[in-house]
Amino acid sequence: MAEAYFPVGPGLGMEENFLSLDDILMSQEKLPGRAESSLPRLALLLGQGAGSGESVPEGSKLEIPLWLAKGLHDSKRRIISVELPKIYREAWRTVFSADANVVDLHKMGPYYYGFGSQLLNFENPENPEIAQTILQATVSDSVCSPQTFVARFRRIMDSSQNAYNEDTSALVARLDELERALFQVGQKGLNDFQCWEKGQASQITASSLVQNYGKRKLAEVDG
Repeated sequence: MAEAYFPVGPGLGMEENFLSLDDILMSQEKLPGRAESSLPRLALLLGQGAGSGESVPEGSKLEIPLWLAKGLHDSKRRIISVELPKIYREAWRTVFSADANVVDLHKMGPYYYGFGSQLLNFENPENPEIAQTILQATVSDSVCSPQTFVARFRRIMDSSQNAYNEDTSALVARLDELERALFQVGQKGLNDFQCWEKGQASQITASSLVQNYGKRKLAEVDG
C-alpha cells in the first residue's frame, strides 16, 4: 500500500524548501524586531491592533514571523530591523561551548539549526559566529571548535545505536527537529542491521541520507 504522504526534507543552509512541512513550521517562528518606518495595514497581523486597516507606528517593538521578516527586510530601505533571539547571542554561545549536551534545544527552539541558518539572511555583526556555530556543525565533523555541536551529534548517533527495542522518548526529548531526524536515521540503521543479522532481511541498503548525499555529489561533478 502506497504512503499517503512522502516526507520532504528541509532546505540546506539559508535556502528553504517550500514543500517541506518542517520548513513551513520553522517559518512561523518569531523574531524580535523594531519597525523602522510605519507599516500600513499590518497592525492586526503583527498583534499591534484590532483592525485590518490599522498601521504599525514607526519605532514599535515587534515579534515578527520569519517569513514576514524576510519579506519586509530590505538592505536599502530601513523598513524593519531584527534582533537575535537570546539563544543565538554570545551568552548562550558561551554555554554551548562549555557543554553543548546540557542544552534542551527543543525547549529553546525546535528548529534551532534551520532557524539559525535563516538568521544569516539579515545583516548582523554576529553572523560569522552564528555561521560557525550553526552551519559548520551540521555539515562537517571535521570542525572541532568548542563552539560547534559536534559533541551533540556524536552523542545522538551513539545513543541511537545503543537503544534497541527501548522507549527512546527520554533520549529525544531535548533534541531539535533536525537532531530527532538524525536519531531516527540511526535507529533505522540499527533495526535494519538487527533484522539482517537474524536472517530476516536479504540485504542491507544504504540510508536515504547517504543516497541523497551521493546524488548531490554527482550533480556537483556533472555541473
